[in-house]
Amino acid sequence: MNKVFYPFLQLLIFIATIFPVKAQDAPFTRTLTLAEAVQLAKENSPRYRSASVRYENRQWEYKRYRSNFYPQLNLSGVLPEYNRTIDPRITDTGSLIFINTHNANSFLQLSLGQEIWPTGGYISINTQLKRLDDFQAETNQTRYSSIPATITLNQPIFGFNYRAWDRKIAPLRFEEAKRDFWEEMEDISSSTTDHFFNLLLSQISLQITEKNVANNDTLYKIAKVRYVENKIPEDELLQMELTLLNSLQNLEQATLDVEANTLRLKVFLGITDNYPITLVPPDATPDFEIDEEVALEQAHRNRQVIIGYKREILEAERRVAEAKGETGFTADLFASFGLTQQSLEFSEVYQEPVPQQRVRVGFNMPVMDWGRTAARLGTATANETLVKENVEQQRVNFDQEIYLNVKRFKVLRKQMAGAKRANEIAEKRYNLTRARYLKGQLSLLDLNVATEERDKATRSYISSLESFWSAYYRIRRLTLYDFQRNESLLAEI
Repeated sequence: MNKVFYPFLQLLIFIATIFPVKAQDAPFTRTLTLAEAVQLAKENSPRYRSASVRYENRQWEYKRYRSNFYPQLNLSGVLPEYNRTIDPRITDTGSLIFINTHNANSFLQLSLGQEIWPTGGYISINTQLKRLDDFQAETNQTRYSSIPATITLNQPIFGFNYRAWDRKIAPLRFEEAKRDFWEEMEDISSSTTDHFFNLLLSQISLQITEKNVANNDTLYKIAKVRYVENKIPEDELLQMELTLLNSLQNLEQATLDVEANTLRLKVFLGITDNYPITLVPPDATPDFEIDEEVALEQAHRNRQVIIGYKREILEAERRVAEAKGETGFTADLFASFGLTQQSLEFSEVYQEPVPQQRVRVGFNMPVMDWGRTAARLGTATANETLVKENVEQQRVNFDQEIYLNVKRFKVLRKQMAGAKRANEIAEKRYNLTRARYLKGQLSLLDLNVATEERDKATRSYISSLESFWSAYYRIRRLTLYDFQRNESLLAEI
């Protein structure tokens, strides 16, 4: 029987070796580095989606503006307009009579128009067909009227050319929208850094409290043995018990902080699952330097606010030009040249058309406005001067902000290196102090001091990491430049 069972047992062992049985799968944990969290926020966060929609709106606005400079083809008409009523009419003698009217009007017009932006005019080519049906008993006839082709020109003279100013300002607005989108991306990076380190600090604090609970529990058990052996007084035993209780309370609070900051980070990143997150501290310091002059040059080249300064000045100049163009002498020219014809038969309405011309020159000149023209022009000129002065001051403040943030970044890099070394020293000192305390060479007070210094140094190191990376992403936002790769952050969207 053993000989029969033995090959079967070997088969079972072989299957178990190839397909090991798992008692329970370990829960999935999402592991994130700072770079991964930033990239996820730029692709999936609610703020990213909101910024994308705003930029898309700006794109459509710009396309609508661009369409103004292309020919517009329009078809319009009335099919038909029916009318049966009593209308007043003036006779040849000047008296007023009422007559019955019963007719229907129809017309169809095709127009191809184009704005002339250098002059602010508008030119169009039109063709039109009309039909009139008279249903009166004594007439009851149909008439046709056609305009096979007519060219129409509307041209302001000495007026404000708003379309020419639009060509100067609208492209700047769209360029601002693109730069604003990328600045929003760097704002998202900065906010991600804040959420990342808030959770990381909570996780580090949880690890510290867990370690403290384990150490305090061990020390309390040792203290009870020593107390029984009359090696320590009762107050030291009570102090150890109090320390253990405090560390257990700190553990509960640290656990709650981790849960709260995990939820905040998930909401910000747009993560909807319930898996825990483990963060990897960015211990590796980027090996690059930032030169103040390079930062200033890139900021002036890439930032939205620099384009905004140009736009603000142009808008102020536009208001001055508008005040001049709309308050002084203005005139407009209307000219229309084409062909027309009318007939009782549709087949004859396009035969032998006759010329049709219309020309009108209108003007407006203020004679006495009690200083309204001068006041409007003076206000626009004063506002232009104010805008230019404000822009100049903002440029100075802008350069100072870049300079100070680069200096701060360099200081934070040194502080981070010092905090890292202090953390290593504090950890080593704690281990030595704990070993000497267990040997009875140091007091409990010395151990508590070493523990507090270790915990403080660890948190200080994480805080220095947060300050460094926040400063790094702030400089990226202020310059829209990646100093690690030496390339602009501007790209096609």
